Amino acid sequence: MQEELKKAVCEANLELQKHKLVIYSWGNVSGIERSAGLVVIKPSGVPYDELTPEKMVVLDLEGKITEGALNPSSDTPIHLELYRNFEAIGGICHTHSPSATMWAQACKEIPCFGTTHADNFYGPIPVSDVMAETEIKDDYELNAGKVIVRRFTGLDPMQMPAVLVANHGPFTWGADPAAAVEATVVLEQIAAMALGTITINPAQSPISRALLDKHYLRKHGKNAYYGQSKS
Repeated sequence: MQEELKKAVCEANLELQKHKLVIYSWGNVSGIERSAGLVVIKPSGVPYDELTPEKMVVLDLEGKITEGALNPSSDTPIHLELYRNFEAIGGICHTHSPSATMWAQACKEIPCFGTTHADNFYGPIPVSDVMAETEIKDDYELNAGKVIVRRFTGLDPMQMPAVLVANHGPFTWGADPAAAVEATVVLEQIAAMALGTITINPAQSPISRALLDKHYLRKHGKNAYYGQSKS
């Protein structure tokens, strides 16, 4: 199981490069094996062209390395904090993709302007609070994870598998590493579309609640009818 997860995490990281969402060694994807309490994550600063499953780093939920000769991503404490608090997620992705990062740097949520957004995210993409100086000085990455968790009070992370960390960039997640990357790809697309929308019409309002519900729930609700039957 662990070897399969290392392969899946490596492939998910390489998928980011394929979709041109990362440059150099920016960004990271992780996955978790809940039954063992182990997380697999990309090593820090290693170019994507050099990644292999064997170079993935394995840690427990407290950050102790159990396998791997390389240092884990510097964002590891953020990933671990999310895994500890969002029990349904199985993979996490972080990039500095341009459009989503513009919204994060502007400290603005991404409004749900249309059905493309509503098909994938149940409402506006939330933005975290700006981190306090004390949160930045000590345990910065851990505190970045905590501001995400705090922002999700009252939100279902499986209905909203994305967040913009203020002044920083997007994090997404899903049932596994591949789903986390898919959420990142879609997030970047809808972030670019939202930027275009307010360029064309700065006064544009978000879609109605009825249309948001219709599009999200037809794909993700208990009576979803989008796609093919799994029976």
